[in-house]
Amino acid sequence: MTLRLYLLRHGQTALSRENVFCGRGLDPELTDDGAAMARAFAGAYRDLDWSAIYSSPLTRATATAQPLAEVLSLPVEERDDLAEIDYGKWDGLSADVVAERWHDEHERWSADPAWNPPTAGETAIALARRMARVVEEITLRHRDGNVLLVSHKASIRVLLCELLGVDVGRFRYRFGCPVGSVSIVAFGAHGPLAEAVADRSHLSADLRGLQGT
Repeated sequence: MTLRLYLLRHGQTALSRENVFCGRGLDPELTDDGAAMARAFAGAYRDLDWSAIYSSPLTRATATAQPLAEVLSLPVEERDDLAEIDYGKWDGLSADVVAERWHDEHERWSADPAWNPPTAGETAIALARRMARVVEEITLRHRDGNVLLVSHKASIRVLLCELLGVDVGRFRYRFGCPVGSVSIVAFGAHGPLAEAVADRSHLSADLRGLQGT
């Protein structure tokens, strides 16, 4: 038997649609399209044998987890460590605005976010450590089966780097993670194996074609 982690990014929010920084300090709700993404995932994956559902405590994540949880009558187990990276003073701003106001810090972060945080924010290394704590808990509690983990764009990409042996400082350039996408990692005899990355085949063409990130 194999443990499979389904790493689901939350559905669309107004801020993801506008493509601005949205970290753990902001808590926007899903748009109507974002809620439709959550329902689409539940409809496509409801027949799998699910063991548990874990989620970031932020509203956009728990609302994405809820449709599948309701279908399965499973609780959503919230973990603070699954929250999005802390973007500090950059929250709610575009990359262009950030680059103008905090040019040097933005340059250092763009070059290596592993050790260079957003202004008053969090490094990717710190994010990787807290995400890994949840995965360690899951692997101890669930030796096999399917486990859903609902989180965020940077958080999922950093976790994929951590699990697959990729430099965490390259997370922005190695893995895509659009809204509503799911990545699947199987834990086998030879360690974690990526079976899918940023898959959105469960979404309609209209949902896949929406603007934003």
